[in-house]
Amino acid sequence: LEDVGRPPAPPREDAQPSEQGGGEAAEDPQEWLNVLGSGLLKKKTLVPGQGVDPRPRKGQEVTVRLKATLEDGSVVEENPALTFTLGDCDVLQALDLCVQLLEMGETALIMSDAKYCYGAQGRRPDVPPNAALALEVELLGARDAPDLELLSGKEKIELANRKRERGNFFYQQADYVLAINSYDIALKVIGSSSKVDFSPDEEAELLDVKVKCLNNLAASQLKLDHYEAALKSCNLVLEHQPGNIKALFRKGKVLAQQGEYREAIPILKAALKLEPSNK
Repeated sequence: LEDVGRPPAPPREDAQPSEQGGGEAAEDPQEWLNVLGSGLLKKKTLVPGQGVDPRPRKGQEVTVRLKATLEDGSVVEENPALTFTLGDCDVLQALDLCVQLLEMGETALIMSDAKYCYGAQGRRPDVPPNAALALEVELLGARDAPDLELLSGKEKIELANRKRERGNFFYQQADYVLAINSYDIALKVIGSSSKVDFSPDEEAELLDVKVKCLNNLAASQLKLDHYEAALKSCNLVLEHQPGNIKALFRKGKVLAQQGEYREAIPILKAALKLEPSNK
């Protein structure tokens, strides 16, 4: 998530100590924490925390009150109790990165460049492309994530689907690295051991989610030219569903990209035979 190798941001004029007295405390640059060192993500405490409990850790489930506004003051999101897994990229990167810095009960203002919000795509209809956001966040609670081994079939399916849908969001944003991260997390949830018995229907639904994740993972890996990884993802799908059209097509595409035309042709022919009218 962090910018590696980015040169330090040049000093900003408003970051120099004021030579004139009488300035308001809110303008004191010492109040702002430059989270990544680039000036693109800053945090300022509005209401101090309790200072008793430790800050939340990656992997914990946190609950926050969130209010997000554009630079013109338009409110684009309000949630009195947003719950997510910290560090899993379930929410805006700005939120995921900065909540780790909050004390329990603290309210903070986060000023974020579009890069750590909705990026160049924006979010229709209320967030324009390349829009910076101001996030007012209060940390309400933090607890350890539930034990995957103790989740019911329904709970495991719901959790895996949430991670998969987050991956789909990143894929649509053309952020294929974060899409891969979300699909990997979903697959880890599905593949975790369980002390709970699942019904045949739940087992079938979990397999369906797994196949969707693997297919989407292969699509993301192809976008990044990670051919070997994409081939592995396709093969895992085909182990479960030998006639999966998407996996056959992507496997054929990977092999063709690698110059393995003799192997690619029969696989693409098999896909074509399954769906002769598929463009």
